[in-house]
Amino acid sequence: MIKACLFDVFGTLVDWRTSIAREAESILSPLGIALDWPLFADAWRDQYQPAMEEVRSGRLPFSKLDVLHRRNLDVVLAAYGIDHLDEATKHALNRAWHRLDAWPDVAPGLAALRQKVLLAPCSNGNISLMVDLARHNGLVWDAILGAEIARAYKPMPAVYLACADAFDIAPEHTLMVAAHSSDLAAAAAAGLQTAFVARPDEMGPGLGEVAPSTRVDYCVSSILELAQIL
Repeated sequence: MIKACLFDVFGTLVDWRTSIAREAESILSPLGIALDWPLFADAWRDQYQPAMEEVRSGRLPFSKLDVLHRRNLDVVLAAYGIDHLDEATKHALNRAWHRLDAWPDVAPGLAALRQKVLLAPCSNGNISLMVDLARHNGLVWDAILGAEIARAYKPMPAVYLACADAFDIAPEHTLMVAAHSSDLAAAAAAGLQTAFVARPDEMGPGLGEVAPSTRVDYCVSSILELAQIL
């Protein structure tokens, strides 16, 4: 029996690429900066895993994802040769991650699921970031869980287990939902059930995962479909 569903957020629930491209353009274009905005979003996102690996390896102490995103922004701006932004502009740009738009199926899908099970994000994003995304998109959670609760970053097993433990629910009665096979493989190794949600356009048109490359318990095309199955 599934008693709680945990969700990856970036890519699974929100369209980070389109949103970051839009936000970057709205902030930087008035300053006379012209870029390929989706590629700028990709470059920023490309720093995501390397920065967290610094924490996972112990080379950096645990830091909220907002802090890592800000650190990564400096790397990307330097690569683009953009060296004249003031701190207020960089801060506003970094807050773009708090304004990502959800995929259309997410809000109604979560509302349907919440009638049956407990719901929480299991994201590497910090709590304030998750709260802002929830309010921005009308998402209702029973708790905000994830990396900041565990003081570790996925795919470390402590993150998945801390989320299940916060609900006082055994891992085998907890379902991890994600659009990324690596996330689901790690959750399964920690004893959770898993559900793959296809997001074929996450990385650009036709560039997202359309099928899992690891064994999963459920494979769906939307959060609404998952709600119907459960």
